[in-house]
Amino acid sequence: MARRDDLSSPRGTGLSAHLYDAESFGNTAEKLARFFGTPRYLVIQTVVVVAWIAINVAWVALRFDKYPFILLNLMFSTQAAYAAPLILLAQNRQADRDKAEVERDREVNARALAEAEYLAREIAAVRLAVEHKADREDVIEPLERMMAMLERLEQRQDAGAED
Repeated sequence: MARRDDLSSPRGTGLSAHLYDAESFGNTAEKLARFFGTPRYLVIQTVVVVAWIAINVAWVALRFDKYPFILLNLMFSTQAAYAAPLILLAQNRQADRDKAEVERDREVNARALAEAEYLAREIAAVRLAVEHKADREDVIEPLERMMAMLERLEQRQDAGAED
């Protein structure tokens, strides 16, 4: 097996990379996979099979398949051979989208948790600040002491002025 030592271009940039667009191929695969799971597809397939059997068994003059069910079986096998990988491709793409969505949800949840923790810290800080604020009782007691001191000073001044 020949080894490719051409380092002038990355792998996957040759002819095969230009044959199809992976995104459009994936979208088409998903559309087909969705169609294979619909009642419309089942009805169409049933009508085709019944018509095939009717033409090849009942109307011998219109028979286009020498062996009535060999070609039909070949068509089903071919269809299944293509349908299964298309369905798997669609499932893989859906799984990738689900993983990306889970990652986005995880990031949103992490941000929400960080915001909730921040708000909890802020609320705790506000509670602590409210506990340490000066309330009416804290102000009244020093004022009463000051009033008492002022009264004593007045009494001393009055007593000193009388002497």
